[in-house]
Formats: sequence, C-alpha cells, structure tokens
Amino acid sequence: MSLAESPPPPDDRPVWPAIRRGLMLRCPACGEGAMLHRYLKVQDACPRCAEELHHQRADDGPAYLTLTVTGKVAISVMVWLLFTYDPNPLLLFAFISALVIAMSLWLLPRFKGMMVAIQWSRRMHGFGGSER
Repeated sequence: MSLAESPPPPDDRPVWPAIRRGLMLRCPACGEGAMLHRYLKVQDACPRCAEELHHQRADDGPAYLTLTVTGKVAISVMVWLLFTYDPNPLLLFAFISALVIAMSLWLLPRFKGMMVAIQWSRRMHGFGGSER
C-alpha cells in the first residue's frame, strides 16, 4: 500500500466534543477541569489532567463572535418589539441595552472556551506537542 493510498489517521481529538466542553468552560481534553480562572483568563494547565492550555491564541475571535451573535439577536428582538408592540423608545432602549449587556457578558467567556477547544482539537499553536 503506497503512501497516497493509506487511510487517514484516526482523529484522537474530535472537534465537536471539544467544542461542547469549551462552551461549558471545561478543559477540552478531560472535560472536568475549569478552563478559565477569573473572567477571561485561560489557565496555564488544567487542574485535573494537567493538559497545557497556555498555547492558546484566541485573540479577538471570541469578541467578534459575541458581537455578531449579540447584534443579530438584539436587532431581531428590537424590530419585532417595534412592529408588534410599538413601545416607548426610552423603554425599548433600556430593554435592548440590558439584553445586549447580559448577552455579551454571558457569551464572551463561552466563545473564548470554544476557540481554545477548537485550537486544542486541531493541534494549532503548539497544542500538538512536538509533532508540529
């Protein structure tokens, strides 16, 4: 069997379980240890399995995802409220502002966990050990 015909290696780090663990703010390797300490600070290593997490390069990705999802939801809710109930503009502003702040604060760490988990799963930025 030639190199071109060899089957692909088994995926020992499937991406979907890693994403689920990242969204739950858990270690992508074991799923038990906390990935973050404080609000957005990624731990250097998992407290349970000692998987090194300091390689991560989430940068601005979680902020962009948070902005996109929050904006789409907030604008949809605002348009729906305007056409369905025609509320007082000040009341609408207060409600939408509270919605945007709450969604942003809740989504940002989860998207950061998801980005770190994807990087771990795909062996990016040093997560692959000596292989890459």
